[in-house]
Amino acid sequence: MRDVYIIGTGMTRFAKHLHRTEKKLVETAVERTLKDAGISNTEIQSAVFSNSLWGYFTEQHCIKGQVALRPLGIAGIPITNVENACASGSTALHTAWLQVAAGQNDCVMALGVEKLYNEDKLKTFKAYNAGVDVEEIKAHFAGWYEVMDNLSLEIPQDQDNPDGAGSSRSAFMDVYAGWCRWHMDTHGTTQHQLAVIASKNHFHSSMNPYAQFQNKMSVEEILGARPVTYPLTVPMCAPVGDGAAATIVCSEAYLKKLAAPRPVKIQASVLGSGTNRPIDRDDLDIGAVLSRRAYEIAGMGPEDIDVAEVHDATSFGELHQTEALGFCPPGQGGTFAESGATRLGGKLPINTSGGLESRGHPVGASGLGQIFELVTQLRHEAGPRQVEGCRIALAENGGGNLAFEEAAMGIHILERQI
Repeated sequence: MRDVYIIGTGMTRFAKHLHRTEKKLVETAVERTLKDAGISNTEIQSAVFSNSLWGYFTEQHCIKGQVALRPLGIAGIPITNVENACASGSTALHTAWLQVAAGQNDCVMALGVEKLYNEDKLKTFKAYNAGVDVEEIKAHFAGWYEVMDNLSLEIPQDQDNPDGAGSSRSAFMDVYAGWCRWHMDTHGTTQHQLAVIASKNHFHSSMNPYAQFQNKMSVEEILGARPVTYPLTVPMCAPVGDGAAATIVCSEAYLKKLAAPRPVKIQASVLGSGTNRPIDRDDLDIGAVLSRRAYEIAGMGPEDIDVAEVHDATSFGELHQTEALGFCPPGQGGTFAESGATRLGGKLPINTSGGLESRGHPVGASGLGQIFELVTQLRHEAGPRQVEGCRIALAENGGGNLAFEEAAMGIHILERQI
């Protein structure tokens, strides 16, 4: 396999773009990415297009990438459409990486877009149900509610609303709540620790001009915010929003042709799917399994990572991934966050973009938004949110839910070359 380098990244701000179409969001992200790479659209030999719900909202199915890219003069080349729930962005990058690594192409673009904000909030919340087995959806959530019913954890009555899933909130918030309650009951994790993570991410996003939310929030403000479903409050959960992001990857031979490249090398690109593991088998967790594979490919370990972007659809998602990725032992994610280790200036800054909770989570673009942040960090161009001296970065992007874990996940390890 050949070495693969990122030479360009770009994105829109993640926000509520009610009056901008998917095409217009893609146009902005692509233009910025080409400019960052210092190449024209005629240099792109192949494109991989990530999206999950464009068809749900507008009935644009089947040829999304071709529809979005032809107005930009990108046509005649292979355009591959990928859909993998919230892991669609990392799936697009993995596919682009594979094309270059295998010698099929020398310059490939991965891009993703999503428009989730809709004046019909019920329609938006129902859209997320597509990330589970819809034929077995009742049995699926019954399994999670059974987990919650068998816990000894005391739930404040004013913070629980079991009838709101899919109507007043994304049903995935109930998945995360169930998972988190199990973790609290098993390991002693606290709601305060979840608020510490959310507060940290709001602090990070206050310095990110591409973030949906750019306001700082204290731990007390987050704990006192409107409950979603215990132990989650609104600022602990990713907002509904829109956006697009893109990345261009190339071979070493192509890299040498560029006049002023600022490359970042992809040391590992891993894609996988979940299993029917028991909820208490941390060693079989999809994040643990895939990260071990990625570390082995890169010849590194979790101790080598300087900065990470992880999939935090809720603050518990970040807590869990710090354990699964080996940054701290199982059961100690909350303590790790409380220690300040994951904050800028800490041992391992995580989600310096603000994460999904605060930067935003337009599903098809989220994984590539992570790459934009990490490339910016590794180029040492992140301004006030810069992680000093960082050289190695990790992105983890999960999507969907089957049984007790994500249905799909992509992990990338990147290294500074400049």
